[in-house]
Amino acid sequence: MIALHEKHGPLVRTGPSEVSVSELSAIKTIYGAGTKFRKSDWYSVWQGHRRFDLFAERNEKLHAEQRRLVSRAYSMDALKDLEPYVDNAVNVFLDSMNQRQGEVIDMGNWVQLFAFDVIGEVSFSKRFGFMDAAGDDGSFNQIEGALKSASWLGQIPAVYWIHDRLMPYIGNHLGITARHGTLRQFAAREVNARKDRNTTSNQDILSKLFATQKEKPTEMDENAVTSMATSNIFAGSDTTALSTRAIIYYLLKNPGAKNKLINEIDVLKRQGKLSDPVKLSEADGMFYLQAVMYEALRLHPAVGMSLPRVVPEGGCEIAGKYIPAGSVVGANPWVIHRDKEVFGEDVDSFRPERWLKEDNGDMHRFFFAFGSGARMCLGRNISWMEMSKLIPTLFMHYNLELSDQAAVWKMNCWWFVMQHGLNIRLSRRHS
Repeated sequence: MIALHEKHGPLVRTGPSEVSVSELSAIKTIYGAGTKFRKSDWYSVWQGHRRFDLFAERNEKLHAEQRRLVSRAYSMDALKDLEPYVDNAVNVFLDSMNQRQGEVIDMGNWVQLFAFDVIGEVSFSKRFGFMDAAGDDGSFNQIEGALKSASWLGQIPAVYWIHDRLMPYIGNHLGITARHGTLRQFAAREVNARKDRNTTSNQDILSKLFATQKEKPTEMDENAVTSMATSNIFAGSDTTALSTRAIIYYLLKNPGAKNKLINEIDVLKRQGKLSDPVKLSEADGMFYLQAVMYEALRLHPAVGMSLPRVVPEGGCEIAGKYIPAGSVVGANPWVIHRDKEVFGEDVDSFRPERWLKEDNGDMHRFFFAFGSGARMCLGRNISWMEMSKLIPTLFMHYNLELSDQAAVWKMNCWWFVMQHGLNIRLSRRHS
């Protein structure tokens, strides 16, 4: 898509009635607050028959109502309650790394084990135990299968719904239909185990969802609580793991940037301004760390396909072309993040310093790693907290090197852009 936009300009037709858009002035129109551009039928494949689904819900009024019900559980204010749970997972991760010093390890897999266990902690006060077992229970393959399935089925949703009607007779043959099997069962077990307990000791997301359910039982039933808890696991693990991989990979591929980050860590540590694990409030003040994170997610946003929206009644004009009502338009984060007008001529280079300049408002405005506008990812604060804590704590304790500095990782785009081949060797730092 990057190459196609470079060749054809701001509009690239990708289907019979679908257009990929890279014109910056159209972004606010399509995704901004109060937009009339609704999510396309691509999302119907993700929602299926579920009534409570913040990601896939296409009715904007219903989505707004549902988002209001759960927003406080994901707010900035909620992070102080959730941070101790992340600390627990960070400590287990560090213990696991300590046992593997000098070995070549698949760090890409380990950060996914970490991300899953964090989601268990912040959602249920209970880790999945994947880091302890040094492996998962099949959930990774289940999520990957769902991504592979939905990324193509979304282009022709009718196939999904025909299959849905035939399932009682032919069984299930689609990964997307099975995506919530064991994950939803786990969430349902935790919801059932907690709902009859009169406890105020938990400050996790489930406790906040239960509080909302108690206040508004008709709007937030048990099924909605389970759906939100399941979505936490499905959406919150992969995206954070993808982003964490990108941060580590680009740092190790760019030793100059890695050394600058380590220097920032060491200076603050000597000044007594860093805890162990690093606190979110401390990480927020680490300007180079924040620049590194933004830059890695700019170069490798989790989503590698368009975020499709339907052109409203009356049509619209984009880049001097009339797009009729009912057409599908969308922007690809990988394309937007390489706009030279916004990010500079060296858009393919990893240069965190670009985020340190004072006039970087446009870069933040067109930063699409968590989506945009009213449908921006609800869990972005939690994801950012995880990375803000893990990365500096990891580099505080360990020297990390790629096992093969010349090797380039492999990527597969199944809506999420999955990476493979982040093989590293680490050793304890002595500072």
